[in-house]
Formats: sequence, structure tokens, C-alpha cells
Amino acid sequence: MRVMVRLPSALRADCGGLTLLETELADSATLADLFAALAAGYPRLERRVRTEQGELRRYVNVFVDGEESRRRGGLAAPLHDGDEVHIIQSVAGG
Repeated sequence: MRVMVRLPSALRADCGGLTLLETELADSATLADLFAALAAGYPRLERRVRTEQGELRRYVNVFVDGEESRRRGGLAAPLHDGDEVHIIQSVAGG
């Protein structure tokens, strides 16, 4: 199945400047499978999005077809053909 990943400008340098990544996954893939596939091709992106234990970093929000991934089961959230995943980093400052 095919899943599209949209990246914020802050992460694009970690993916060669790409704004959209298209990934092929097995039919029963989860969000964790997606990040494992992305890590193989974009290890810098992996370090910015997930911890060494494989969990999403606190300041990273992931949406699957507009719904926050934590509401769908976090990294265990199932993905479907044609899903669009948005990775959004929280911004802090004052």
C-alpha cells in the first residue's frame, strides 16, 4: 500500500529538501512500520522524530488523515492505502 508523508519545513533538510515522501508498505502496516521504513532512507529524520527507544518525541505530533495519531493508538495505529501522514513539530519560545 502507498502512504504519503508531509514534512514541515524544519524537517525538510533531513530528507534532502523534500516536502512530500511517498512510501510503499505492507498491507497491515502501522505508524511504527512507517517510521521504520523512513528511518532506513532518512536516518537524520528518524533521530529528530523518535527517541532511541523508538517512541515519538514529546514535541512531535503526527496526524493520519487529519486525526492526531495518539487518538488512533499512537505508533500502533493502523495505516491504510492512500493515507496521508503529517509530521508537525511543536514550536516554543517567547
